[in-house]
Amino acid sequence: MAIIGRRLTGWLAGAVLAVGALLGTAAPAQAYSPNPSVGKYYYDTDNCPCSGGNLTDPFDGTTFAYDAGGLAVKMELTAAGWFVGKVEFHPYGEKLWVYDTRNDGDTFVVSVSYTYRGSYHYVGTFQPPGTSAVVDLKVADLDIPEGAFVDISVYDDVERSDLITAARGTGAAVA
Repeated sequence: MAIIGRRLTGWLAGAVLAVGALLGTAAPAQAYSPNPSVGKYYYDTDNCPCSGGNLTDPFDGTTFAYDAGGLAVKMELTAAGWFVGKVEFHPYGEKLWVYDTRNDGDTFVVSVSYTYRGSYHYVGTFQPPGTSAVVDLKVADLDIPEGAFVDISVYDDVERSDLITAARGTGAAVA
């Protein structure tokens, strides 16, 4: 009985080590190479609501609401002829919308900071959830002051070492 117990213990330990080795060597999602191409669109939200034209895309289109003093941003990412994602900054409500529109095992990370009355503030990083859905979406409430300059940087890696593009919007007028 002791021999069977040792063999079972040895087999279980070997199985655990093998599974651990497989998990530890799993390859991360591949980075886009070259980086996706980017189309950037800026809208003065004094002249909104805005939709149509270059705000139209194959997923949900984009509509920016009126917000005095705001500067909205839309960035579209394409790779190898595919629409792979988009990032939108909506001044009305200071919302960031991050879409992964290609279920290709890769995504991107969006870093947001803002400058307000001469002070720099880091907000955080955001990325879509990475499901098997055709479109993954993350909507973030940035909770920033009205009138802040919002810096949006799109990276191809979580370490934020491979910058794809960057843009600056404005969180509407200062009261």
